[in-house]
Amino acid sequence: MFLKPFHSSHQNTVIISAEQGSSFAKSVSNDFNPIHDVDSKRFCVPGDLLFALVLQRYGLSQEMSFNFSGMVSADTELLFPESPGESFEILDSRGKCYLQVSRSGESTHDLAVIEQLVRNYVFFSGQNFPYILQPLMAEHKVMINPQRPLAIYHAMSLHFDTLELTQPGVELAETSLDVNGKRGDGEFKFRLMNGDDVVGSGAKKVILSGLREYEQDAMDKMVADYLLWASQA
Repeated sequence: MFLKPFHSSHQNTVIISAEQGSSFAKSVSNDFNPIHDVDSKRFCVPGDLLFALVLQRYGLSQEMSFNFSGMVSADTELLFPESPGESFEILDSRGKCYLQVSRSGESTHDLAVIEQLVRNYVFFSGQNFPYILQPLMAEHKVMINPQRPLAIYHAMSLHFDTLELTQPGVELAETSLDVNGKRGDGEFKFRLMNGDDVVGSGAKKVILSGLREYEQDAMDKMVADYLLWASQA
């Protein structure tokens, strides 16, 4: 599958270098979050890459949920269970959990379908800032810290009415942001498509920390810096 350049694997062990994780974020997800830069002191492996690796290895099920419980550093040895049941975890060699997965219903291992779904979903997911988050923050009159912006990928779920897919895609449905002090819980609901037909639904949840009062000038600079960063990457 197309994920081969973005990880190294041996039996049930998967290792993702900073270069591989950063390359996936920029070339597949179109995600230019500085936390995925190779030289970032806070580098973490994109959650969407873990999601993609799970689907590649275990297939796509009608009902799936993904809960991220830790940020994966570069070169962490991740253990993917050999024959998991409906619920399983992705752990490191010390037993620390990074991802909890639940699945049920029918499943497919059609790699062509899985690749197209992954590419569409992670590209959608990578557009969260500024295209989805900035309008939400403006609406609620809050913003993340420009000096230390942090939006944590918390969870994602998928529901398919059918897995008879030929042209799987993703379309944004609605967004929401629940603000509680300096924390914000964002939810981005989306439609799962097969060509022009709606065949399911999903939701991505993110946690925003260090919220402060919205300042248009500061936000404009943050967006401009991000877009410049992306154009030069």
